Amino acid sequence: MKKLLLSTAASTLIATSAFSAGHEINVGIILGYTGPIESLVADMGPAAEFAFAEVNASGLLLGGKTLNVITGDSTCIDSAAATAVGEKQITADNVAAIMGADCSGVTGAIVSNVAVPNGVVMISPSATSPGLSTIDDNGLFFRTAPSDARQGAVMADVLNDKGITEVAVTYTNNDYGKGLADAFEASFKALGGTITISAAHEDGKADYSAEVGALASAGGEILAVLGYADQGGKGIIQASLDTGAFDTFVMGDGMKSDSLIEAIGPDLNGSIGTQPGSDSDGTAMLIEMLTGTVGNPGGPFTAESYDAAALIALAMQAGGSADRASIAANVMGVANAPGEVILPGELAKGLQILADGGEINYEGASGVELIGPGEAAGSYQEYEIIDGVFETQRFR
Repeated sequence: MKKLLLSTAASTLIATSAFSAGHEINVGIILGYTGPIESLVADMGPAAEFAFAEVNASGLLLGGKTLNVITGDSTCIDSAAATAVGEKQITADNVAAIMGADCSGVTGAIVSNVAVPNGVVMISPSATSPGLSTIDDNGLFFRTAPSDARQGAVMADVLNDKGITEVAVTYTNNDYGKGLADAFEASFKALGGTITISAAHEDGKADYSAEVGALASAGGEILAVLGYADQGGKGIIQASLDTGAFDTFVMGDGMKSDSLIEAIGPDLNGSIGTQPGSDSDGTAMLIEMLTGTVGNPGGPFTAESYDAAALIALAMQAGGSADRASIAANVMGVANAPGEVILPGELAKGLQILADGGEINYEGASGVELIGPGEAAGSYQEYEIIDGVFETQRFR
């Protein structure tokens, strides 16, 4: 039945262009289709599009309107380019809301420079910098992934539980990397641990031997790599292994990609890390729904991407309008109790309840619970690389 839903939903999305402009509502997706997390976005983008397609397949949105998806490349790292994409979607394409962006720096740039001045809701599945918690957003910015203030504490707990007391840290030199590094350092020190060095690295370099040399000189039982799997983080790990500086790593969510294992090989076995994740029924349901559609249906931020897109559509229905202000006013209401719980594959049910004047509590695939101001409560998956596979150890 779910495979039939997948086929029907995908067909409906493709057929959207057949509807008249009056029946269409433009919605944006802005993700790093190129750049340091493109291997993650390869699953995140289709997951969000699947949610929008599921809404279209129901025929229930605002009396039969359909969502027309317009995608844009954030690059993850180029704020000017990302802002230009946001400007185009908001002013030229007249999107009602945006699912995205992804990396914290470009997300903040679009929020401040384009979304807020134009009153457009953005729901990010993966912009996790603690700095975004206090951004001046006029109630327009939400995220379905929890802040790295929480991830830093979880990483510290993981290492503490393993009896690791000295850690060297390297982080990508941007809002995401610095925010996660600061949160981790504060939490690890509070547990009695020692940070031997905390040093930024730049993405896009061909040689990281100098950075690794400094990290090795400081020492540490393990190297924390808070970067990107398709960029500097990978380079740091490879250089560390090549020189024998470190042989075991703890990694943040931006590093959890099969592309990293493919690039490094068996030397990654035994390394550990964290990513936002849940062992809820909704997570299992989405994985089943997306199997065969995306390469890694349980990958980082895939569930959060589906959920961010779903929240946009449900907020429209709750307010009875695709008006930008109405969407903003209804996101928190559909995301939280009270109301009937809605899981992946149940968007039609949620739309019908809202159309009938009822209330829903959208938990979705990631166990959505939004806490003020638009923050996700969230939980984390602890993993270890065993025999070339990311194996879940527990959820925290």
